[in-house]
Amino acid sequence: MAIERLEPAFDAIVAPGVDSEELGRGYGGPTGPAEGPVWIAEKGHLLFSDIHNSRRMKWTPADGVTVDKDNTQNGNGQTRDREGRLVVCHHFSRCVDREDEDGNVTIIADTYRGMKLNRPNDVVVKSDGAIYFTDPPPKVPFTPVDHPPEIDVAGVYRVSPDLERINMVVRDLINPNGLCFSPDESILYVNDSNRHRMLIMAYDVEKDGMLDLGSARLFCDMRGHDLPGGPDGMKCDVEGNVYCTGPGGIWVMDPGGKHLGTICLEGRTSNLNWGDDDWRTLYFTGARSLHRIRLSIPGIPVPRGDLPA
Repeated sequence: MAIERLEPAFDAIVAPGVDSEELGRGYGGPTGPAEGPVWIAEKGHLLFSDIHNSRRMKWTPADGVTVDKDNTQNGNGQTRDREGRLVVCHHFSRCVDREDEDGNVTIIADTYRGMKLNRPNDVVVKSDGAIYFTDPPPKVPFTPVDHPPEIDVAGVYRVSPDLERINMVVRDLINPNGLCFSPDESILYVNDSNRHRMLIMAYDVEKDGMLDLGSARLFCDMRGHDLPGGPDGMKCDVEGNVYCTGPGGIWVMDPGGKHLGTICLEGRTSNLNWGDDDWRTLYFTGARSLHRIRLSIPGIPVPRGDLPA
């Protein structure tokens, strides 16, 4: 698999000679994709979503890929909260929920102002325990045919750590999708995967967890490329570099938004996350496949720990 090097600084992230490895193939049903990789550090395995087969998959070094859970209501993006519980976005049940170690499930969000959510897609948990997720419009076959929208806005939401309050913090994107915080959590990045937009926006985060919408600024514009793929899954490393799926694979950008290079994948790349004991392995999903690559800079662990004082 090719590595596209656009700037010399990329060599400090993906060392010369390093390549990615395919770990499995055959997920996502007829339309794909595989999605939502998340590393379970204490057990040494990776979970990811097989959306249109409505399954959660598990990869271990010893056994490869096996089914971890069936009937996930087309689960998509996944992360973990401060207590290590799995937090999952579901397309068909139109909710974000939290799963305990014993399998007990708590609904985090399924409505906003009394209206059913559209299609929760991706999710991150801040160090204070607040949960942020994207909710793009319903779209067949990701959602059923009889799945009319009740909310006429595709929003980005924040749920308070105690789950008592939900706020729509961004309401002017067309298809909000991937999101991630900068290492110090002063910036929230959100991408818009609408085919006419193909961009990443950056917002300053207020002390109360809300966003300063006056600070909204374009971080990266991915339009103008004829390769498959677009902005979807997105993460930061500990130095503030941003990794986002895009045309041709995973785009790696410096904190200023400069495109340094691409971890290429034939077909569409859907999502990514860090793993292994040192958090230097990037696991990523394609439309129907799972891959990994060793990098020189570690990513931000999940669950996210306390920020330095």
